[in-house]
Amino acid sequence: MRLWGEAVSSKFMMKKSTLHLCRTGMLAAVALVLSVLENMIPDLPFVLPGMKLGLSNIAVMFALEMCPLLSALALVAVKAFFALVTRGATAFLMSLAGGLLSALGMYLLIHCKKPVFGALGIGIFGAFAHNMGQLLAAFLLVSDAVYVYLPLLSALSVVTGSLTGLVFCVVMPPLSRVPMFEGTALE
Repeated sequence: MRLWGEAVSSKFMMKKSTLHLCRTGMLAAVALVLSVLENMIPDLPFVLPGMKLGLSNIAVMFALEMCPLLSALALVAVKAFFALVTRGATAFLMSLAGGLLSALGMYLLIHCKKPVFGALGIGIFGAFAHNMGQLLAAFLLVSDAVYVYLPLLSALSVVTGSLTGLVFCVVMPPLSRVPMFEGTALE
């Protein structure tokens, strides 16, 4: 009887890991499509060259909510590799540094024992952490002169983070009812 129970448990774990892999693949595809669409938007004259809205971070926020942390970090890696292929090594390093800091920070906020931040606050913090990670990478790649951008990046984090947080609030409820995304990774 014990052997049968182990087989059922093993089959359940395999199904669960397959489900996480499918979720991660779907979210990676969404992140890449959002990244491509975002790259089609021309740079605005009043922001820094190359600065984007961060729409693909919505997929990372969704992964942090619905999947294990490793899935969200895999999305960060896929997005960074996409930046490497499409925009070069500097974009890869900037994307990876910002994405890792952002994902880890948002994970801590989402899974803290007493959640006090809504999706809007998490989006703003994620944008700020992403910008700080990119600023750190730029500091290592270029010089310490990049810190002059800190006030502007902080202010723009509120704008871009609010946008991603609001879109996440609108998109999360209907998507969480899709059979593939029902339930959470922490069940």
